[in-house]
Amino acid sequence: MSQSKTRITALDFARALAIFGMILVNYKLAMQAEHSGPGWLQSIAGLFEGRASALFVVLAGIGVALMTSKARNSMNGELIRQSRNSLYKRAAFLFIAGVLLLLMGWSADILHYYAVFMLVAAVLITVSDNKILGLFSMILVASQLFLVMFDYTKGWNLSFKDYTGFWTIEGFIRNLLFNGFHPIFPWLSFFLIGMWIGRKRWLNKENRSKVLLYSLSGTVVFESLSFFLIKWASPGLGNEAAHYLFGTKPMPPTMLYVLSGICSAMAVIAICLYVVDKFEQSVLTQALISTGQLSLSHYIGHVVIGLGMLNITGYLENGGLVFAMAYGCLYFLMAIIFSHMWRKWMTRGPIELLMRKLC
Repeated sequence: MSQSKTRITALDFARALAIFGMILVNYKLAMQAEHSGPGWLQSIAGLFEGRASALFVVLAGIGVALMTSKARNSMNGELIRQSRNSLYKRAAFLFIAGVLLLLMGWSADILHYYAVFMLVAAVLITVSDNKILGLFSMILVASQLFLVMFDYTKGWNLSFKDYTGFWTIEGFIRNLLFNGFHPIFPWLSFFLIGMWIGRKRWLNKENRSKVLLYSLSGTVVFESLSFFLIKWASPGLGNEAAHYLFGTKPMPPTMLYVLSGICSAMAVIAICLYVVDKFEQSVLTQALISTGQLSLSHYIGHVVIGLGMLNITGYLENGGLVFAMAYGCLYFLMAIIFSHMWRKWMTRGPIELLMRKLC
């Protein structure tokens, strides 16, 4: 298998892991099971919070960079126009899909945010690497300032489950840009750093060990920095305010959370490159690669089918953390089996086929 082929299938493998993490987090969230169950399971479940979806968005940025590389490298006007039109259509498709999930009651949707990422990517196809890094830095700093300047809790109830005024223009824009589950400030940073990494040779075999070492080191550094800043600031600001400004949980999304999330995402991607390189012929590896290739179908499916079944059976309101985790693992296992069988006959997933046909 060629190096570029291994790289792309490793990204699919990583995408499958991101979907798995998102399923666990979302089922725990939907069942309101964060504080139930044994402490060790709460700790394990907490590891996926904001990390799986960050990995998903970084991978999206890398994917778009690879998809538009021919247009960018050739600077051919027609190729650039075609790439932009494709991204505009995908943005429209993802926005409609996301809004439909929101209308079904899935408030934690990521797809309508993705639509904005695709629009930004279309504009940035021909922009230099340094400008993308500059934009990344500006969004990161602005996001941290916004947390100080504006009321992050506006619209949310005390449990951060219901958002008042979401379907008003002001509420929708506030949620989209600032205090939703994956707001543009700072979640666009994950996408931009993915685009930047996708343009580099970082994912090639000779750089793999460096990426793994630097990303693991970065995760430890940013998590340690968060710990010590919270400890230092707590006596003066109070524990809650210190966590608000320097924590590494996804809500509120601080600068340290984004930097730590990028590092942990790159560490997972580097590990996936090693795994696929070594075990590419394994049935499980191939099945997980297929699962990653159907990631959009599985994202929509885990909400419509997975949560739909819980709603019908009455477990949505009555499932604890143990049940949420077990159900998430079972759902993902079924997703792997489905993906492996589906890819024997079809090149793309059901939703991916629909998007390809329309876009």
